[in-house]
Amino acid sequence: MNHPHFLQLVAQGLPEWLAARDLPAFRAGQLRRWLLAGRAESFAGMSDLPAPLRTSLEDAFQLWSTQLVRHSRAGDGTEKLLLQLCDGGRIECVLLRDGARRTICLSSQVGCAMGCVFCASGLDGVERNLTSGEIVEQALRLQRLLAADERLSHIVLMGMGEPLANLDNLLPALALASDPQGLGISPRRITISTVGLPRAIDRLVAEHARYHLAVSLHAPDDELRNRLVPVNRRIGLREILPAADRYFEASGRRLTFEYVLLAGVNDQPDHARRLLGLLRGRAALLNLIPYNPVAGLPYRTPIDRAVARFRSILTRGGLEVHVRRRKGDQIDAACGQLRRVTPPPVGLPTAVGSGQGACEG
Repeated sequence: MNHPHFLQLVAQGLPEWLAARDLPAFRAGQLRRWLLAGRAESFAGMSDLPAPLRTSLEDAFQLWSTQLVRHSRAGDGTEKLLLQLCDGGRIECVLLRDGARRTICLSSQVGCAMGCVFCASGLDGVERNLTSGEIVEQALRLQRLLAADERLSHIVLMGMGEPLANLDNLLPALALASDPQGLGISPRRITISTVGLPRAIDRLVAEHARYHLAVSLHAPDDELRNRLVPVNRRIGLREILPAADRYFEASGRRLTFEYVLLAGVNDQPDHARRLLGLLRGRAALLNLIPYNPVAGLPYRTPIDRAVARFRSILTRGGLEVHVRRRKGDQIDAACGQLRRVTPPPVGLPTAVGSGQGACEG
């Protein structure tokens, strides 16, 4: 029989669970330290907990809910995990090394419903939201890839899925990640990437979120964006940009806008000039992302000269622009390359490593 996922309880409801059993509140801190900092692999190894509590936890909960299917490594230090969930769904998450920074890129859904035409994550649509525990478990599995002298420094929600379409589960997971007794990552080092869902952005404002927000534009006007980001037909830039401005005013966090450059599609000087007109006057950073190829899709990466020309028009107009360096493309771990991987036929081996799935909450 499968047991409930303990990381889901840690993210949502652990203090109440302890209180209901007349257990002292400080046990929550002990459990969090073992899981999030002590790297415990089982309840039995939590040596400062009473033996009866360890036994009852072992009998009642599953510590891990995913199976490691594949662990890929690139020459630039990037590592990618393909994880199989309790119900057979599969997700990918990534560890990125850049100087002293150690960034983990997490998924929020199995697949994606936004339909961006150049992105691998949405090729098969969306299957379901990830639970808070499943989001946290990705972070823990990636953190365990770090050497003893490495420290996790940043979290980005730029993996599979639209994070703002799963706020009920995302916010508890990020609260745990940013808690000093959790992963201890400052909210200023946590970035939520979104195509722009105004109601969800306003919910972040209402809940006093202090995370960085990165809005993926990919076009300077609705006509082109409707083709590249189909969900835009129901929203439009006239709603998205004011919502982003409201978040900036409430949070004090500088906005980031992201723009994937597709050769011959949205990378021309006129596109740059219109984008400049759209963003001028905002205290924002623009990330330009030369397209990372996806097998089966017709889009191409712009040549370096086209990227430099596009950037020059923007910087001369007063925008702060950063061209994102490609990392992890050797293992399809770069921006836009994460995807749902179809499991092999029943009867063939699927898992490498440990971990058993449990679908109960």
